Amino acid sequence: MRITRLLIAVVSAATVLTTGVTAASAAPRVGHYVALGDSYTSGPFIPVQRTDPLGCGRSSANYPSVLADSLGVGDFDDVSCAGADTTNMTRPQSVPFGGTNPPQLGALRIDTDLVTLGIGGNDFGVFSGVISTCPGLRKADPTGSPCQEHFTKSGVDTVKTAIGNIEPRVEAVLAAIHQRSPGARVLVVGYPRIAPASGYCPDILPFADGDYAWLNEVEQDLNQTLENAVDADGNAAYVDTYGPSRGHDACARGGSAWINGKDQNVFVAAAYHPLKAGMAGMAAVVLKQAR
Repeated sequence: MRITRLLIAVVSAATVLTTGVTAASAAPRVGHYVALGDSYTSGPFIPVQRTDPLGCGRSSANYPSVLADSLGVGDFDDVSCAGADTTNMTRPQSVPFGGTNPPQLGALRIDTDLVTLGIGGNDFGVFSGVISTCPGLRKADPTGSPCQEHFTKSGVDTVKTAIGNIEPRVEAVLAAIHQRSPGARVLVVGYPRIAPASGYCPDILPFADGDYAWLNEVEQDLNQTLENAVDADGNAAYVDTYGPSRGHDACARGGSAWINGKDQNVFVAAAYHPLKAGMAGMAAVVLKQAR
């Protein structure tokens, strides 16, 4: 009788422990996750595109969506939007097809416990200026640095100067995030590499040869600005995707590219933007730090 009771007690205890472990593993590790950012977060043209609103180019396969699924997030709000800059964190953004994306910080709650922020490249027209100008200058000086020369006025690189002015804007956004969601872990996600560390692929990335190195410098400066803002904030973390994306630039062959080249494909990805593979790669990098 004593043995029977002992066995029942052991089985009962094991059942409770097993149930507890199962419940703990099934519980979401993140209760509420909010993704903020621009097109390098939203993923324009990457299938499947969401319609809330359609003009934001928000993909259900972007890195926030992959991250949310991997973490088993309980409540996920992706409010990233193509074309957004730091001002659209607190102001509504008009988007194509007559839609409006509300101020992105409006998605934050007092109980939000994870926030990712990918922003800065559109401030002062940095990304759009480079992408819209450089390819058209290659023909005149294919082996030179015509784009860098174009943006250099009286010996001053105006693109890099503009990038230097982005840091206080990002700091202000981080301060606003902490105010709205004081308990949230905040990850600032940098931009992945567009151009290769060496070599050229003008059929895919039609920059002049000398402008490849300059494009890398511009990206490195932008990412350093984001990291500096994180350091000044003191309550966020920076996620480097530039380093891990080495070998996955737009020129990468064999399906290893994370970034689309010059050809816009409404069924794959926007020109000069992350591919689905790029979003998966970025998600893996962010996930490693989020865990």
